[in-house]
Amino acid sequence: MTVTGIVTVTVNIILRRRSFVKRFDHESKPKTRPDLCLSSPSCNAATFWYTTASSRAGAGLPKLAQHAHPTTGTPLVTCVDQCYTANNASDILTADWRETHIQLLLSRPCTPTKEESLTHTNPPESPYQSVTPDLIRELSDIVGASFILYDAPDRMLDYSHDEVPGEEHAHMPDVVVKPDTAEQISEIMKLANRERIPVTPRGAGSGLSCGAVPVHGGILLSTERMNRIVEIDRDNMVAVVEPGVITGELSSAVREHGLFYAGYPMSVELCSIGGNVAENAGGGRAIKYGVTGRYVMGLEVVLPTGEIVRLGGKRVKDVTGYDLISLLVGSEGTLGVFTKITLRLLPQTTVRVVLLIPFEDVPSAIGAAPKIMTQGRVLPTSLEFMGPLAVKTVYEYLGERPPHPNIGAMLLIEVDGTSQEQVDTEYNAIIDLCLDLGALDVYVGNTPSTEKRMWRVRQEIAEAFLAICPVQSIEDIVVPMAQIPDLMPELERLSQKYDVLMPCFGHAGDGNLHIHIVKNPETSPEAWQEQLPRILTELYTAVAGLGGTISGEHGVGSKRSHYLPLVLGPVLIDVQRRIKKLFDPLDILNPGKIFPPAEAG
Repeated sequence: MTVTGIVTVTVNIILRRRSFVKRFDHESKPKTRPDLCLSSPSCNAATFWYTTASSRAGAGLPKLAQHAHPTTGTPLVTCVDQCYTANNASDILTADWRETHIQLLLSRPCTPTKEESLTHTNPPESPYQSVTPDLIRELSDIVGASFILYDAPDRMLDYSHDEVPGEEHAHMPDVVVKPDTAEQISEIMKLANRERIPVTPRGAGSGLSCGAVPVHGGILLSTERMNRIVEIDRDNMVAVVEPGVITGELSSAVREHGLFYAGYPMSVELCSIGGNVAENAGGGRAIKYGVTGRYVMGLEVVLPTGEIVRLGGKRVKDVTGYDLISLLVGSEGTLGVFTKITLRLLPQTTVRVVLLIPFEDVPSAIGAAPKIMTQGRVLPTSLEFMGPLAVKTVYEYLGERPPHPNIGAMLLIEVDGTSQEQVDTEYNAIIDLCLDLGALDVYVGNTPSTEKRMWRVRQEIAEAFLAICPVQSIEDIVVPMAQIPDLMPELERLSQKYDVLMPCFGHAGDGNLHIHIVKNPETSPEAWQEQLPRILTELYTAVAGLGGTISGEHGVGSKRSHYLPLVLGPVLIDVQRRIKKLFDPLDILNPGKIFPPAEAG
């Protein structure tokens, strides 16, 4: 039986409250941004996203009612309140925040006109040309004027960043284009090559590498309209989707047919399939089910020069020619724009149990992880690790008491299957083994409510540290699983040396750990910007020495590109540059990603 047709999936691109809060650097000073107009009559969110200040500010600042918007005369408190209300963030608005932003507006050294703010002026050495009104007209002919954003900085703001905190990583596009078909994307790429305009493809913008940030301006190509589940083929156990489909909505759709999409990034409710494929996203289930690439059977791709090619399909085996699917998966939007994706599905699991297991110290917890598989002969669905700082902070954030007073680390383990007997046997084997290996206790979640509560502890760790300070660097290093305990002393050393918090948590079953380098609120913005590259260099060097690398699932993007030579030698980097050059001779598609500048690499 084959279910065909078009299922439309809604993509929410509204600035999420979480993103909005993360963007505030409580300690940073106002900077002149030539690509934003801060005297816009709307006094929009761009003003406040780029003008931020100390969380301790407020004392002695002018009263709100005494000042008006410099252009419209509207009381600034009204403008600020409208901005927060428009972004669903009114619950975090305080008088101190209002006064801080107003003070920054009044003290701003200069404000470009609206026209100036959208004129992208590249440095003399740039290989790219500027976006012109003629180019805008040609783009409008391709996709329709209603699917282009130009001369609208407030509406384009969402497209200037992903989920990486910090304004230094953001860059406004010159124009946002929203195509609906592979043919439209093909025409856009041909036009961009002809005019030498950079193109940055973008899915849901939930990435953590700045991979979808238009670092050279130009065209931001959003796939948000390409959000259809084209086909669910039960007989062949595949789904054909467009790149803008949200991962969680695909999972819900195939579940109705007794099937299961195993690609499971932790941001499943936010991320899109196209972005997952571009980054070869992993997540909490990778230990058992693998990463996204395992499920990609076919691709329709628009190449950087505009040709449309189709690779693979519904067939399980294919060794005809080079494996170009594997090359394109994880290429971070630099080798092509995905327009249709064929994904392998699995039979739906029906039984699941979650275990929360506290240990007295990190070596005991990590030491248990491989033994669960080798001695217990169980391959868990998830095997998550939480270090001592992460455990302490998240329980304080949640306002809950930890399950045991002597926790030095915790494992969160999930087991799933198609029979209750199988799952019971496996999770009881894990319990017995972990208690023998020194676990302080074992807590079992076998109902939806208890499972959700246990997973919440792991899922809220990132938010807990954002509450301490939103200025941080989110890393996802990977080392061999047995080397995780060797990394812990290095994290403690760096934390003390640079006076930062460095919580460690993540996917112990595959060695992929999330380390958030959290700025001390007392550290000045200038000192933070000076010390962060040194912290990252030392961290990545230590990781490489343990046989690891700088990213397990988030990708390199522009955020980590300067550090690539720490883990890849010059020959390998050169080979990859040549592959990029072959696909994209003019470096039009997503330039500035993965590779360091030529002089640095």
